[in-house]
Amino acid sequence: MASITDRIDEVTKIPAKYMNAKLPAPKSVKIEISPRCNYRCGFCGLRTRQVQPKNDMDLGFFKRVTKEMREAGVEEIGCFYLGESFMNPKLLIDCITYLKSELKMPYVFLTSNASLSKAADVEACMKAGLDSLKWSINAADDEQFTKIMGVSAKLFHTALENVKAAYEMRKAKGYKTGLYASSIKYDGAQQVKMEALLDKSVRPYVDQHYWLPLYSMGAFATQREAELGYRPTAGNQGRLGALREPLPCWSAFTEGHVTAEGKLSACCFDATANWTMGDLHKLSFMDAWNSESFVKLRAAHLKKDVKGTVCENCLAY
Repeated sequence: MASITDRIDEVTKIPAKYMNAKLPAPKSVKIEISPRCNYRCGFCGLRTRQVQPKNDMDLGFFKRVTKEMREAGVEEIGCFYLGESFMNPKLLIDCITYLKSELKMPYVFLTSNASLSKAADVEACMKAGLDSLKWSINAADDEQFTKIMGVSAKLFHTALENVKAAYEMRKAKGYKTGLYASSIKYDGAQQVKMEALLDKSVRPYVDQHYWLPLYSMGAFATQREAELGYRPTAGNQGRLGALREPLPCWSAFTEGHVTAEGKLSACCFDATANWTMGDLHKLSFMDAWNSESFVKLRAAHLKKDVKGTVCENCLAY
């Protein structure tokens, strides 16, 4: 089985057949089954929402759109987007079960902050056939966690306990789910602190760990990052070790992103529906994927000139 970084690199590298404004179905799609999150991370676009949404995705709608995706050729589904999917573990388990048992989706993956991932729920996800579970670990100690994540340090320790518990449970029960972790590399001093934490509490309990750059989150998180003393990168350049050019942005070409409200977004950081390319309550997935607005935006990316588009500010760094 390919490593998680191999899979990421396959999505972030735009192949020749996807270097067009109108495209076949993407290989991968992330779906926000819950737009809610128990963290308030300084680097996350979710902070910019004036009103935090309360409604999770309807399971019937999830089944309809993922069936369309599979029939169109989608091979990988992420049961998350911006929110924390363990906010609604029952829905998460039901979604994974449907994808694997009914649609025979080849690869189902999930990213979580680990603080709500109770052992029983993680086991249910693994039993349902979850292929990959990645933890986001982005603080080195209580002080930094409280400052960056904006919540009690108690959750920091709970998350680390859950990371260990998932590994031990997988080992005891023999599940095949890959366990991974990623971390944002802020600066040199931060990396030293992070390395110590990772070596002690994360790397022993995952199959692979990798580093990410600090993203601009569609340019919406930059004011908060300035307050925290960090500088985001332009656009979404993938992972450290395999960075991509910001234009054309792979996010608009090789991966779909669906909000809990059923909107197809051109951006992997769209917390405010600023990059909506189609409403999947009104359009089929492929009609939205190749909507007039999406085709026009991709054409601008291919020309490497996004001035006047919704992507202009994000690429200003």
